[in-house]
Amino acid sequence: MNTQHLVRTGGLVAVFLLGGAAPAMAQRVEPDAFLNQQRSIEELIRAERDKLGPLTEDVEVDYGGFYSLFTFLYDDGVNSSRTFRRHDLRVWTRLGFQSGAHEIYARGRLSFIDFNSGDQFDNEDDVEGMNLERGYYKFDLARAMVAYGGERIDYNLEFKIGRDLTEFGTGYVLSTPLDQLWLRASVADFHITGLLGKTIGSSQDFDFSRGAQRTRRSFAGVEARYQGFERHEPFAYVLWQRDHSRDVRRPAAARQRFDYDSFYAGIGSTGEIVSNLSYSAEFVAETGESYSTGAFARKNNIAAWAWDMQLEYLFDSTGKPRVGVGYMFASGDSDRLFSPTSTVGGNSRGFKDSSFIGFGYRDTGLSFAPTLSNVHIWRAGASVHPFPDHEALDHFEVGTNWFLYNKHQAHAAVSDPLATTRSGYLGWEMDYYANWSISSDLAATARYGVFFPGDAFADQTTRTYLLLGLTWNF
Repeated sequence: MNTQHLVRTGGLVAVFLLGGAAPAMAQRVEPDAFLNQQRSIEELIRAERDKLGPLTEDVEVDYGGFYSLFTFLYDDGVNSSRTFRRHDLRVWTRLGFQSGAHEIYARGRLSFIDFNSGDQFDNEDDVEGMNLERGYYKFDLARAMVAYGGERIDYNLEFKIGRDLTEFGTGYVLSTPLDQLWLRASVADFHITGLLGKTIGSSQDFDFSRGAQRTRRSFAGVEARYQGFERHEPFAYVLWQRDHSRDVRRPAAARQRFDYDSFYAGIGSTGEIVSNLSYSAEFVAETGESYSTGAFARKNNIAAWAWDMQLEYLFDSTGKPRVGVGYMFASGDSDRLFSPTSTVGGNSRGFKDSSFIGFGYRDTGLSFAPTLSNVHIWRAGASVHPFPDHEALDHFEVGTNWFLYNKHQAHAAVSDPLATTRSGYLGWEMDYYANWSISSDLAATARYGVFFPGDAFADQTTRTYLLLGLTWNF
């Protein structure tokens, strides 16, 4: 084993031991960066998977599936190289009645993860499923009025029950699959959405220290959107989250409680500033209650905040060139010296917790891939279709994103446990990608990222990430 590997591994072990959390964290299998990298793959092909055409017949049946193969080669700061392959097989069916007044949709997923020997976090090979990834019934009142009585109404009521991806705002706070009851009322230019939901039990929780085998969190929220402006769509929402996961008591945390109950109030807008210049902006304040490390009686008061701003310009020229910039922020807590999200090793003193914890998603880089807590992230990117007039390559796209990372609280933890030096500068990253829709049924992608650690890391070795993927629809 080389010296750099010893430094990296030793730093990780020191974080766990100094936090007094080694036993409680022993079952942590997949680090935050790995989970965020996997989510980025889901987002890469989600738009195509979830794109369903309108239902127009009295009775309509559709079905299909797709198979994806991704190969990952990367350095996570602990192992200088990890390699694994991920196979995903999904099959789906969709039933529509009365021109879409009633819709039933179901999609199952079977996954196989194959690590090279010695590169795994837990099991070398792992099979998941077949699991229900999506499954719901949806009712559309406006379509029903036309189908059953031929009457057109200037308002609408939509109802959905089942398992589906749910987003509030731009998805910064909430963008995750839930078992849910969803209701949307549309009157004039206002759209009001209500949500009651709970997490899927097998999903990964943000608090690794509790060692719970099942995730049990419930959500309730209301979102309002206004679509009466020509170029802008403002929104506002409130969202409650309650922790119902069972405490897992271990010898090192015998007097430890783990509940994290949060409330979010957010505002924002999406649209165009001028022609071809699109934007999105969201600000959110978080309150609620949590526990400090070693606490079992008195709770902390959560007082956290976050925001996200993105700009993108599409040029009027062949090749569809785009340029974009963005800024993401999530507050941190100076007392959280070993984890920005976990209870054990988290908030160490006082009764205020200002570390932001959400349930949303953003691309925070391919290699570093930090969780949105105690970070400032600046991004600049561009993409183009370089061969717009070539028949075989007209759907070939190349692009890049560059990221700059800094802590909000310089002495506090971020999601990477190797950032142990008391410095706010986390580093920077450059990512490159190529996406190619070879045909209507076959797509390929390649992604490469390099993270250059900043002063917050004792080990300054660069981390690389390479992804090669292929998706076949049938």
